Amino acid sequence: MKILALDLGKSKSAVCLLETVSMKDRYTTIPTTPFALMDLLERQRPDLVVLEVGTLAGWVHDVAVAQGCRVAVANPNHEGWRWRNVKRKTDRLDALKLARLSAAGQLPTVHMPAVAVREHRALIQYRSQLVGRRTRIKNTIRSLIARQGRRMASGATAWTQKELAVLRSWSKPWEQVTAEDLWRGQLHEELTALEQIEEQLFRVEQKLDAVGRQDQRIVRLQTIPCVGPRTAEMLVAVLDDPHRFKSLKEVGSYVGLTPRQFQSGQMDRSGGISKQGHRQLRRMLVEVSWLALRYNPYLRAIYQRVCRGSPSRRKIAIVAVARKLLIIAWAMLRDGTVWRPRAVCSVA
Repeated sequence: MKILALDLGKSKSAVCLLETVSMKDRYTTIPTTPFALMDLLERQRPDLVVLEVGTLAGWVHDVAVAQGCRVAVANPNHEGWRWRNVKRKTDRLDALKLARLSAAGQLPTVHMPAVAVREHRALIQYRSQLVGRRTRIKNTIRSLIARQGRRMASGATAWTQKELAVLRSWSKPWEQVTAEDLWRGQLHEELTALEQIEEQLFRVEQKLDAVGRQDQRIVRLQTIPCVGPRTAEMLVAVLDDPHRFKSLKEVGSYVGLTPRQFQSGQMDRSGGISKQGHRQLRRMLVEVSWLALRYNPYLRAIYQRVCRGSPSRRKIAIVAVARKLLIIAWAMLRDGTVWRPRAVCSVA
């Protein structure tokens, strides 16, 4: 069996060719381009192509599959892949490690979604980045105003049209400011940037909403009280094919909502959640779970049962609610059903 392992770089990639019978390895370097990769695969015709998940992994995977190759995508966050106490680490050694782990059947792999799913995930991530930029701009504006001894309204009230009009009255273009009021020019720039970010967010969310209306899975998840379009689309994009998970534990572990386990001799205890997997979805599920306490009686009952009236158990209880919400969403996607409060106990 011939294994072709790739350590991908932005401009060039290290290649290791490993023959599993003789365990002999050969190395080469190619430009990181589709044409160079297709040429390499055509010449070598490997039985298996192995690469590490990352920014470039998507198109490399697609090119290899189109060439008729079997592809394995490694998970670098797995314990078996991490480098410890090494004195040498090079691109060639990375590629060799990929090949050897694969030959030994010990390569930790991840699911590679289809192109449409990857693009949907990327657009969701782009929206998240825009929201982060908007938050930073708002924080900068607040800092500018506080530095001048002025006050803004708290929370979302500060960004109403009325309050924004007040901020604009304080701002001036650079050609109109003096050395004593340069902050007004900065404020003008930040308000312009805020307006541009809001327009970008509006267009991106319009497209996400259009995609969501055409995807029955996203529509179905929004029947859960407290789940809106942003949460539903995130669940659908991240979970992708629900049938690839064999159990409830696998789903919880994939998002990092299962407890850590510490076992040695007579000791066997559970710790906090692993926090591995998709961090953005995990954070969103926790945020939505707080809303569920108001709008979803079933999830509120779970929170109260786990919390047991103790303030110190609130975080534990809300994580339990987040995990239950994830499991319910997965079961609905797997079975093609809508929210049914009396039936959700079957996925417990």
